[in-house]
Amino acid sequence: MCSQSVFLRSYLKYLLIIPFLILSCKGDKKNEKESSKQERPNIVFIMADDHAEQAISAYGHPVSQLAPTPNIDRIAQNGAKFLNNFCTNSICGPSRAVILTGKFSHINGFRMNGEVFDGSQPTLPKYLKEVGYQTAIVGKWHLHGQPQGFDYWNILNDQGNYYNPEFIHKNDTTIVNGYTTDIITDMGIDWLKNKREQDKPFFIMVHHKAPHRNWMPPIRHINTYDSIEFPLPDTYFSKHENQVAAQEQLQTIYEDMYEGHDLKMTVAKGSDSLRHNPWKSDFQRMTKEQRDAWNKAYRPKNDAFHNANLSGKELAEWKGQRYLNDYMGTITAVDEGVGKILDYLENEGLAENTIIVYTTDQGFYLGEKGFFDKRFMYEESLAMPLLMQYPPVIEPGTTIDALTQNLDFAPTFLDFAGVEIPSEMQGKSLKPLLTGKADDDEFRDAVYYHYYDFPAFHMVKRQYGVRTDRYKLIHFYDDIDTWELYDLQKDPQEEKNLYGDPEYAEVQKKLHEKLKSLQEKYEVTEEEFQTTPEEKVERAYRNFARLAGEDPDTYPEEKKTALEE
Repeated sequence: MCSQSVFLRSYLKYLLIIPFLILSCKGDKKNEKESSKQERPNIVFIMADDHAEQAISAYGHPVSQLAPTPNIDRIAQNGAKFLNNFCTNSICGPSRAVILTGKFSHINGFRMNGEVFDGSQPTLPKYLKEVGYQTAIVGKWHLHGQPQGFDYWNILNDQGNYYNPEFIHKNDTTIVNGYTTDIITDMGIDWLKNKREQDKPFFIMVHHKAPHRNWMPPIRHINTYDSIEFPLPDTYFSKHENQVAAQEQLQTIYEDMYEGHDLKMTVAKGSDSLRHNPWKSDFQRMTKEQRDAWNKAYRPKNDAFHNANLSGKELAEWKGQRYLNDYMGTITAVDEGVGKILDYLENEGLAENTIIVYTTDQGFYLGEKGFFDKRFMYEESLAMPLLMQYPPVIEPGTTIDALTQNLDFAPTFLDFAGVEIPSEMQGKSLKPLLTGKADDDEFRDAVYYHYYDFPAFHMVKRQYGVRTDRYKLIHFYDDIDTWELYDLQKDPQEEKNLYGDPEYAEVQKKLHEKLKSLQEKYEVTEEEFQTTPEEKVERAYRNFARLAGEDPDTYPEEKKTALEE
């Protein structure tokens, strides 16, 4: 009887304890879940527009050493610098679509500017929202329609303007007075400080307009580089021998830039009236105070130009210097903005658990081959700077040599956030490279590129190709049908087209095989190789001749050089 009583008391005590044990276990699991949630890294994704790798001093190019970017360099010093990161399609909108979706242009449906991005498809911010992230984008969107997948957005209207730009928020379009780069920086910090929920991990895209054409520096940096003579590339006066597409482009600095709009050249000494300026709103939208300060800064420089009475080669070189002076002035403002964001994150104790990224939508020419703009599969246009810091994982001063692409950004962020990477994404996570769990030379043996935007601005031909660690094969098509092959080890400036050279016959064969296999892997169909009717190409040349202030009846002809022999 006694033993039964003891048993009953013990049993009743056990029954009373069970609920507490269950609640305790649930509490532990809840705390574990909250802890796991809290450990998801924040992500600050800063992206410029058309920022050449040559213009970031962490990459060591001579131009950048004369106009350094110390704040952008901080990210490289604190984390990783990618040395072989490339875009899949070197044009603004399509690159942004690739970054958002992790899919090539022909899969996400946005091949060229002017098309409409299908915002209803799965995207990086939507996946992050599903696991508790608060998402935001400020600055350039350029994908038409309103951003989807973001809790907060405030975006530039279309390309945006450097001064007093229009911003779209919900259904309101508002002119915000000031300089665009500064405004976007302040919007990003304001969201971090005042608009986010403190208990959620966050993902914010801070997308700058700069240094996109027409390279208008802030007033404070108009004269910053006046005393600097930037080195022009060795290929500045390239003849593009055996390069048909390069011969027929319309993006040569000294032949195709608009002297007023792009180069801020005036009609005469003592005048502030610009030469050819087809897009007047960039200057007309400035306040009187801004324009007076602008004219005061540029007038002495323009008057000195008129006094010099330059022509031929000297004029071409002067235009290159003016371009670099203005371009780097816009970059300096971006670098200052990056510094403000880094300082805020560090001062608020957020930097330790935040992935901070700096990149751009594609590469850009700073006079190589005589070019500005992008579009080509040549290195300066193809290469995208990519810097990333995340203290818990990435060792300071890391360099990554692997062949990577903007296709990989979305999978990388999802991987770090602990989200399963969707099978339909075509990129690869960079996390194994950043954590030292993958070797650079084993990550990817080649990248695929495909550009569609022809006939369009600058008349760069449609093209696709493959790049390995040493070689590059490009097919230019539409109103031409030519192939180019380069040995990047022997010819890093891509001046000598080796296609058809007997010495490279085996290399050429293997590159064709690799190209075909990548097209099969990435589901490239015959639809992607369509060409344009001849009359449409002819009409485009004539339209761009009119826009440039030229006689359309002279186009298309073989371009005459601006140089004096």
